[in-house]
Amino acid sequence: MKKVLITGSNGFIGRNLLFNLKYTDGSEVFEFDIEQDRNYLKKVLKDVDFVFHLAGVNRTGKVDDFNIHNTELTQFIVDYLIECKNLVPLVLASSTQVEFDNDYGKSKREAETHILRYRDNGGEGYIYRLTNVFGKWCRPNYNSVVATFCYNIANGKEITISDRNKELQLNHVDDIVADFKILLSGQNQRSSTDILSVNPTYKVTLGEIADLIKSFKAMSGTVMIPDINNDFLRKLQSTYLSYIPLKDAVYSLNKQTDERGYLFELIKSKSLGQIFVSKTRPGITRGNHFHHLKNEKFCVIEGTAIIKLRHLISNETYDYFVNGKEPVVVNILPGYAHSVTNIGKDELITLFWANEPFDKERPDTYFEKV
Repeated sequence: MKKVLITGSNGFIGRNLLFNLKYTDGSEVFEFDIEQDRNYLKKVLKDVDFVFHLAGVNRTGKVDDFNIHNTELTQFIVDYLIECKNLVPLVLASSTQVEFDNDYGKSKREAETHILRYRDNGGEGYIYRLTNVFGKWCRPNYNSVVATFCYNIANGKEITISDRNKELQLNHVDDIVADFKILLSGQNQRSSTDILSVNPTYKVTLGEIADLIKSFKAMSGTVMIPDINNDFLRKLQSTYLSYIPLKDAVYSLNKQTDERGYLFELIKSKSLGQIFVSKTRPGITRGNHFHHLKNEKFCVIEGTAIIKLRHLISNETYDYFVNGKEPVVVNILPGYAHSVTNIGKDELITLFWANEPFDKERPDTYFEKV
């Protein structure tokens, strides 16, 4: 079992890496944050197998803090690893801000020089220049516009956009963690002599970020979900959801009840279609219609039913006897009249999927007995 040190373990990237390693990797993880005693840090560094140096500050009221917590802390770690001859792999989370003439960027640039010195002394040092990172557990109203927009919009607060057309390059924290874990596994193809970045990097404007997050807010309390086939949208919505108040994590569904039982929509998406659920009383039949384009999947999850299909032209028919004890999926094919009948003594619960949400203006549903 590898002994892994994470500095900055209470920070955004550090927490995500910490919980990932604790629950999936099997490593023995040691934590250090900038408020802790450096004598403890020495004790750990002497016997550790891998170091993720993520600690530092990127916003402070004291300029000296940049030097103390970014540059000097990196120097301290490098000096001690060299001193005790424990030249283990050392990862530095630097920033693309090194390319700019600001106090934070200067301190990170100086920190990188100590990693270069570590390499010169035989150590295996990796420098990651990270860009704007987003994901769960990032501190809002601090230095992440994504975290700020997510938190404020989720909690009904105003946001300020300086320039809607300003383009940002974004990395998701899970992609960073995945890259780090490849290094830790020893299976990496990365060179310790390169300046490293993380893929994928998403290019998106401030206006687009704000509009997307507002669209997630508008979907709250409804069965609509965004296009999760889009990798960036999936990650951005996941980030947004991590900031919503717990009281907003539950919402009611529109249950439509009649003499047959009930039916309610569960999920709707332009890209993934629609999922709905029905409860049907014994002896009742649902359906007796067909679709030209729409296709569906029926799955009985409780009770016993017969699902019937008939081709509109050839009149070829097939009866599927199904029950919730041995669930199967029956594909409902375009151009086939179809029905589902509860033939058991108990109520029937069926899960339905359709490849497109129901559209009242274009229902593509026509009455026809099987």
